[in-house]
Amino acid sequence: MDKELLKTFVEVSQTRHFGRAAENLYITQSAVSFRIRQLEQSLGVDLFVRQRNNIQLTEPGERLLNHAKVILTAMHRAKLDVALASNSQQHLSLSGAPNVWDAYLHFGINQIVSSMPDVSFVADVKAQQESVRLLLERALDIAVLFDPPKVDELIVRQVKNLSIIPVSTFKYTNRDDFFGKQYVYVDWGNAFSLWHTKQYGGAVPPYFRTSTGRIALELILQCGGSAFLPKILAADFIQKQQLFFVESVECSFRDVYVAYHKGNEQLKHIETVVNLLASIAE
Repeated sequence: MDKELLKTFVEVSQTRHFGRAAENLYITQSAVSFRIRQLEQSLGVDLFVRQRNNIQLTEPGERLLNHAKVILTAMHRAKLDVALASNSQQHLSLSGAPNVWDAYLHFGINQIVSSMPDVSFVADVKAQQESVRLLLERALDIAVLFDPPKVDELIVRQVKNLSIIPVSTFKYTNRDDFFGKQYVYVDWGNAFSLWHTKQYGGAVPPYFRTSTGRIALELILQCGGSAFLPKILAADFIQKQQLFFVESVECSFRDVYVAYHKGNEQLKHIETVVNLLASIAE
């Protein structure tokens, strides 16, 4: 079976949403739909019941899901084993959700790689559920996450507290303008969602929602608007006066966590990565 078709199937089964699956896989929604149709046609069964805002696995889909996860994990392990056999370097695999890359890892990955020349890295964008599963299966060494997993087999450490600040392309912006003029809501995880609902539950609904900070940034720069963005991501644009900090709206914060398996044989290298991640400056 085609690896990309299986990856897309697993992502849709986890998100129960073709649009969110497309964002997580960095492809278009039409590409997701096409891949699912291809997989269904090759198997001769329907894998999902498609209803408005309600995508559910069929019985054949439920049966395929476990097989798909096993196949993808086996392929990942095979890839790493072949790489290890080809040279004597140590290998570490690292993952982060899309927003973790946008807000944090993007600014520190070069430092990590340059500081550890004897280690070969594999870095991927993965949803939290998949990252935790791969950690438990020993198919992933390090996961960088906004929401800490509560699993006994994993060590979880906080490495950073990121400032999530309100910014706008409009220079003179008050609270009403911030939410009323093309406000883009970015999903910065469960803690942010709860904080946002408590603080601004009665505000005007956003005209655009996304799970990716980069999408929000590019959209408001091109079309105008406002959003909560990490200070580290917005700083250069504020300095160039392409974005403006909105003082009348309260800031938020997000903790960043690193998770890895207690029984990982490369704990020394992992601890080095953790320390480097903690040193990434905002």
